[in-house]
Amino acid sequence: MNGDWSQVKSDLGFGAQSRAACAENPLQSRGRLFPETESPTRTPFQRDRDRIIHSSAFRRLKHKTQVFVYHEGDHYRTRLTHTIEVSQIARSLARALRFDEDLAECLALAHDLGHTPFGHEGEDVMHECMAPFEGFDHNAQSLRVVTLLEQRYAEFDGLNLSWETLEGLVKHNGPLLDGAGNPLGKFRNSQLPFAIRAYAEKQDLLLDTWPGGEAQAAAIADDIAYDAHDLDDGLRAGLFAIEDMREVPFLADILSEVDGKYPGLEEGRRIHEIVRRSITRMVEDVIRESIENLSDLAPESVQDIRNAGKCMVAFSNDMVTAEKEVKRFLFARVYRHDDVLAVRKLVARVVRDLFARFQSEPNLMPHPWNVGLATLNNNEIARRICDYIAGMTDRFAIEEHRRLFDDTPELG
Repeated sequence: MNGDWSQVKSDLGFGAQSRAACAENPLQSRGRLFPETESPTRTPFQRDRDRIIHSSAFRRLKHKTQVFVYHEGDHYRTRLTHTIEVSQIARSLARALRFDEDLAECLALAHDLGHTPFGHEGEDVMHECMAPFEGFDHNAQSLRVVTLLEQRYAEFDGLNLSWETLEGLVKHNGPLLDGAGNPLGKFRNSQLPFAIRAYAEKQDLLLDTWPGGEAQAAAIADDIAYDAHDLDDGLRAGLFAIEDMREVPFLADILSEVDGKYPGLEEGRRIHEIVRRSITRMVEDVIRESIENLSDLAPESVQDIRNAGKCMVAFSNDMVTAEKEVKRFLFARVYRHDDVLAVRKLVARVVRDLFARFQSEPNLMPHPWNVGLATLNNNEIARRICDYIAGMTDRFAIEEHRRLFDDTPELG
């Protein structure tokens, strides 16, 4: 290699001809907040992916709850296995739609880095604890992780990811501001989360537009993976029976298909066939609908995707209805199941106790979290505590509770 990185990348096939005109092109990346010498063997998005995979926050996903807390068994999904499943689906969608697969995968791998221990219960309690201090949002926390809290590199805090990765990460569910700069969606009656506002002062992520197609693919891949693996885990945990799924027409049709083709199939294989078919149907529906959307829009650049005014990578109307019915079923049969709620109540106490104790005695946090506390105001101390707890795994949160309290809940 003679240092002519552009020629090297061309020789390696970067920016291949199969890329759609509206796909993100790594050769045209808007760069990084802190300029760096380009890699001769990796695109910016491949480099981002590698930095995410090697981050501490990514490794901790192994011991963070999806639905079932770690003590309940080794076969249920964790944040890490969920993230891997999302990345696989995101790549499949990106490949079919001729988007940049590496960026789609990168966004899928990063999307849950800001999640607290104990799943959504942990997030809800953290938001409650942080309500006097501008609240907590796991998506904003993911941005905070990759732009500040990961401290590995000699020249900057965070991972210094490319503009396209940060934009897709913060906006994967759609624009956050309207054209007048007012918050949208769940932030409509409040304000954007602290972490997003703070970073927006450093770099403009076009918060009033949709993200590129790769981020949209990662977002819908998250929904597909959630639905499928929560059905799988719920069945294997005995929270509902296979026959209960006949309440949902989408699932009833798949169940009839499986039973018709494989009568008398052993239950474990039967469950797997149902789950894999639900993923396939959803993925194929997204591909068909998205191709039609893109054909109607005829975008000539990724900016056309951003300015389309709606999501291009989407379910058909029929699948939107079916997916909502699946989610309603899961909410009733899994997320609100008495066994799940009982554990959620216990873990909520763990997070609430830890926050209150550190708030009253912040020096109890270990090094380096207890460094420089005397220079911080109350809001900054609360955010420091929030960062510390949000980064914990389920197991470490329990261990910290045992260190500080005499009556840690028994989850098993």
